[in-house]
Amino acid sequence: WCTFSHDQVDLDFRNPEVLLEFLRIMRLHVDNGIRILRLDAVAYLWKEPGTPSIHMPQTHAIVQLMRVLCDFAVEPVLLLTETNVPNVENLSYFGNRNEAHAIYNFSLPPLILHAMLSGSARHLHRWQATMPPAPLGGTYLNFTASHDGIGMRPVEGLLPDEEIGAVLGAIRAFGGEVSMRTLNGGGEAPYELNITWFDAMKGSFAGEDSHQIERFLCSQSIVMALEGVPAFYIHALLATPNDHAGVERTGVKRAINRHRWDYPTLLALLEDADSPQANVLRQMRRRIAIRRAQPAFHPKATQFTLHLDHRLFGLWRQSLDRDQSIFALHNVSAEEVSVSPVAINLIGGETWVDLLSGETISSTGPDIPFAPYQCRWISNRG
Repeated sequence: WCTFSHDQVDLDFRNPEVLLEFLRIMRLHVDNGIRILRLDAVAYLWKEPGTPSIHMPQTHAIVQLMRVLCDFAVEPVLLLTETNVPNVENLSYFGNRNEAHAIYNFSLPPLILHAMLSGSARHLHRWQATMPPAPLGGTYLNFTASHDGIGMRPVEGLLPDEEIGAVLGAIRAFGGEVSMRTLNGGGEAPYELNITWFDAMKGSFAGEDSHQIERFLCSQSIVMALEGVPAFYIHALLATPNDHAGVERTGVKRAINRHRWDYPTLLALLEDADSPQANVLRQMRRRIAIRRAQPAFHPKATQFTLHLDHRLFGLWRQSLDRDQSIFALHNVSAEEVSVSPVAINLIGGETWVDLLSGETISSTGPDIPFAPYQCRWISNRG
């Protein structure tokens, strides 16, 4: 039985010896210091002929068993489920607070991608405003890129077909490819987009432009600001371009985003302050360091989605002790935008500072300006 391809043979977990062997493997890794266990494509674990063999009750029962074992480990061990499926199905792997400690936030990458390409956070905002907080003892793993493609199934029902079509067209224009899946009733639908995230930020629906780095950094800043834990693929941190030679060499579309850098070549690029690789890594390290120092960006800190101009994606975060507030605002467009301090409810009597630029923001002052793709993390604790 091969769910995905003939080089990935599925195992029969109906055989208790198979399950016990995997639990022994888990124990081996934990005993050797592993603290996060990622269950790849776990939704397809249990097979029953004549059924879809996805999200089976037995699958959830096995995840619950693994959770119990992780919770009783001597050292803290997090169970992370990877289920690239529509949003509601993905959320089911939190169970009743008895399954995954963390789930991949799979709807996030294609929605951020659409926002950056369209210049409008309308669909991203609508989805985020309806997302439930992660349950007690659970969290979201927020990301944009991974070693696989950008999954499109998680935006089924979230993006209209015409918007999905526009995204596909832009990705192809920027040198990417689209992997399709066969539907049960015949026909095809997009399964994933094969492109590096950096090259996906080359432009907008209007075509390529000069905002690639700013657009890229904006997309990653959104990931950093959201409730949960941010994760970054190494090729995003290194601003890796599409590896077309890898696709030709292997015949695998996913190879476009799995480039193997020649180490001396990469070092030379990172030592050149003007290269995209050095620029992106330098700015990403700076923003990650700023984020790590903010109690209001704790994975479980309060979050509220702000209702702003559709070109701005905004969040209010508040630390667990309610001492720090951050208004994380991101211009997803190539246009200059401004917002009134009143519109985001900056509290009077506090000193507000943009953590990214260092500017002081007055709660009673003029509108706050945003350059194209500019982000501001406005905090009362600088």
